[in-house]
Amino acid sequence: MAAVIAILFWVGASTASSEEKFQPGVPYYFESFDPVMKPWDPGQDLNIEEVFKNYVYYEIIFDQSGREITVNRYLQNRKERSDRFLVRPDRSLEGK
Repeated sequence: MAAVIAILFWVGASTASSEEKFQPGVPYYFESFDPVMKPWDPGQDLNIEEVFKNYVYYEIIFDQSGREITVNRYLQNRKERSDRFLVRPDRSLEGK
């Protein structure tokens, strides 16, 4: 019975939308960012120590509504650029 509950919890957690998985205004770190992925999913976030060692990494911050994100690209631990995207209803991204 416990295994069934664990499986249901895992499936429910994995189908949660980005708005439900990520807190607004909190930076999340990723090894890669692909804005043309449909539906877009940022994947598993990493802690800053895990990505800090990488040559390139991405910081994603969701706005209060969860429908807009700011993506900061870091190169050798310095912010190289910042882009903003709208998260469309089909979970694709649209550049702002």
